[in-house]
Parts: sequence; structure tokens; C-alpha cells
Amino acid sequence: MTAIGALFGLLISVFLIIKKISPTYSLIAGAIVGGLLGGLSLADTVSVMTDGVKDVTPAIIRILTAGVLSGILIKTGAATTISNAIINTLGEKRVFAALALATMLLCTVGVFIDVAVITVAPIALSIGKRLGLSPSVLLIAMIGGGKCGNIVSPNPNTIIAAENFKADLSSVMFYNVLPAVIGLLFTIFVIMRLIPKRLTNNGTKQEEEVADDKQLPSLASSLVAPIITIILLALRPVAGITVDPLIALPIGGICGILCMKQWKNILPSMEYGLQKMSTVAVLLIGTGTIAGIIKNSTLKDWILHLLEQAHFNEIMIAPVSGALMSAATASTTAGATLASASFADAILAVGISTAWGAAMINSSATVLDHLPHGSFFHATGGVCELTFKERLKLIPYETLIGAVLATSTTLLCLIW
Repeated sequence: MTAIGALFGLLISVFLIIKKISPTYSLIAGAIVGGLLGGLSLADTVSVMTDGVKDVTPAIIRILTAGVLSGILIKTGAATTISNAIINTLGEKRVFAALALATMLLCTVGVFIDVAVITVAPIALSIGKRLGLSPSVLLIAMIGGGKCGNIVSPNPNTIIAAENFKADLSSVMFYNVLPAVIGLLFTIFVIMRLIPKRLTNNGTKQEEEVADDKQLPSLASSLVAPIITIILLALRPVAGITVDPLIALPIGGICGILCMKQWKNILPSMEYGLQKMSTVAVLLIGTGTIAGIIKNSTLKDWILHLLEQAHFNEIMIAPVSGALMSAATASTTAGATLASASFADAILAVGISTAWGAAMINSSATVLDHLPHGSFFHATGGVCELTFKERLKLIPYETLIGAVLATSTTLLCLIW
């Protein structure tokens, strides 16, 4: 089918999402229109769409099981304990580093970036009121750290990229460790110097406690779930023992809740995690439909030709496609899904390994995943009580952080 059809379908999906229509239905509608405009019959369009969904089905199953770990970390208070420990250790004088690191580590262990920001935000706002810091500057610190942690985590974007490239998940996570560190340092020492830090409330002290520490689990028990998960995932590269994320993530979560002695909360935590992951899983179904249309169109050939005319190295297919798809969907997960499903074969054809291809797609999907037609933009702005205009002003800083992550991974791939 023609690239024009796929492009129109993608634009229609973006338009409908901006108009606040369900992203899943928007993507499905765009896929139908794209297939028909691209020259396919209605029956062939549906067939291509369902084939696209089949491609993301393994990742959907893994994402749903990841809800066990995520739900347990949030509902037991383990995520809050980890955040408090990091911030208390580094102190208020290093508040930006503390917030960025806390959010990064939460995302690294598998918590969604928006959930990580929401978890750390109450502590951030409390510290910000005591120090007279703008909520905007606090939010960009958390977002920067979250983006860095997101590319080295067993989150849906990493899982789907690894799945579409048929790469080892732990290897994809490992290849982005150094870029994540570079991105964290860039956030703390560059971005935090660029963004205005206007005072609010004249530095008035905030006496109200953010959370009751007595109700939270200990730090040691809170760390059990993420540590066990990481160990299980690391068995393949270290010992040649393969433990699929479908198994590793729920085992880590269950071990963690047992060590925290909150086994009565297993079912509520699993239900909470399933609810959160179901939203992503349904979104991926819609994403799979439009991915099937794009994959079967000549759109990727257009992009390859564009890169050739711009005299880009062929390795740029991965970061450029990841960034473009993240802009189209305003989602790291959806962007990584579209880019990896549509361009994996073209990326592998130029000699890039499966793990490096997935790592580059994953990091580049953070470049423009924060645009206003996505839920992340509104969720993070709302939790920090920012107006639309205030939240809009953060986009250039977020884009710089994502660009540094994508560039770092690409350069490492060239050097490796």
C-alpha cells in the first residue's frame, strides 16, 4: 500500500487524540482510513490491522504480568520508601539530584514514568515550598530522571522494543545504562541551570508531613522486589539461564510483598497493577493496528530515502524513526512499538545487532513522547498543579533530555 495512505492514517490518529478521543479508538480509526486510502480493500485492511496486533501480543502478555511488580511497589508504599530514602540521603541542598535520582530508580525497577512522577511529586512539592522553588523546575528534574530510568527498565517500551527485534531484554536494558547516566548528569548540571527557578510562597515553610513513615515498609524490605527482579533478568547474560520477564517480574513482586509482610495486600496490589497495565495493553492493541498499516506501506521506504538524501548514516534510521513515532503518538510505549514494528527489518539489514537496534529505538522514543496530545503531558502537569501554559514551557527542556539519551545510545552503537 502507498505511503500517502499510511501517513494520512497516522495524521488522523494524532488529530483524533488531540481532540481527546480515546487513543485506542483513534489509532484504530486512523489504521482503517490509512489502509483504505493506501489502496487496500476493507477486508485486506482489517487483515493487515489484525496481523499488526498479533505482532504485539507477546509484549502485551508480558506487560500485563509486569503489573504484579508495579502494583506491589505502589500499593505497599515501597516506591515511596525508596523515594524518601534517596531524598533524605542526598539532602535538600541537592534536591534536584535527589528528585531526578529517585524518579530514575523508580522507573528503573519497573514503575511507569507517570506513576513514578506522581509518587515522588508530593515530596518534591513539600521540599519546593520550604525552599521557595517553582513547581516547574521540580517537575523537569523528575521528568529528566524518569526518562533516564525508563530506557533501562523492564517497562512496556523496553519490552516491546526487545520483543519486536527478538533481542534479549536484559541486553537492551544494559546497553542503555551509560546513556541513562549521561542523561541524568545532563539533567542535573545543564537543564537545571537553563530553566528559570522563580521563587514561590517566599520560601514559606511547609509543616504538614507528606506521608506517615510509620505506615511505610522498611527500606530493606522495599528493595527486595526490584533486586530479585533484576537478578532474575540478569541470569541470562551472566549465567546463560533464561528467565523470561513474564516470570521474573511477578516473582520479584511476590517475593517483595512477602518480605514486607503484607501478603494480605497481594490481591489488591495485583488488581491495581492490572488496572494500570490494562490501559497500556489496550493502547498497544490500537498501536498494533496502525503499526500493521505502516509496516505494510511504503512509508518506511520514504523515510529511508529521506535519510539517504539528507546524507545521514544508515544507523540513523533507528533514532529518527523512534523520535518521529514518539512525536506522532506522544507516548514512549506507542512510539517504541510503531518504530520497532515498522523499521526493525530495515535497521537489522544495515548490520546493526538486535539489542543495539532495540536500545536505540527505546532511547529515541523519549525525544518527543511528552507532547500535549498524550496523557503524560497532562498527568505530570496536573500532579504539580501547573497550568497548561506552564506545562507547555517545559517541552523544550524535555526534548533536550530525550535528544541527549538518543544521541548517547547512537554514538555508543557506532563506537561499540
